[in-house]
Amino acid sequence: MNNKHPVLRRGQLTFGQKAADTLTKFAGSWTFILIFLAFLTVWIAFNVLAWINHWDPYPFILLNLVLSCLAAIQAPVILMSQNRITERDRIISEYDYQVNRRAERGIEKIIKEIKLIKRKMK
Repeated sequence: MNNKHPVLRRGQLTFGQKAADTLTKFAGSWTFILIFLAFLTVWIAFNVLAWINHWDPYPFILLNLVLSCLAAIQAPVILMSQNRITERDRIISEYDYQVNRRAERGIEKIIKEIKLIKRKMK
């Protein structure tokens, strides 16, 4: 594979690209989901069971704000990472196409030479 293109080399990614990939890798994992479910459960339990000082009484408006902010930040970062992966896949597909075309031309040349040899043998 041709790793000369910057999209294909991990070492030449920008800080934003590396951060998007890292966040996407973590945010799309079961670890994140389980940690986040535990966080939500604790938040709701503390607010429901607290006798005094409910910092976020039902219907948990502050929690809704936190969830909305998380979604607003996470979604574009994940999309950036997916766009970069799509670009990398496009470049790899283009490279594969070029290799296949060269192979096809080589096979056609070999077939022509075999036909020529067959004619000379008759």
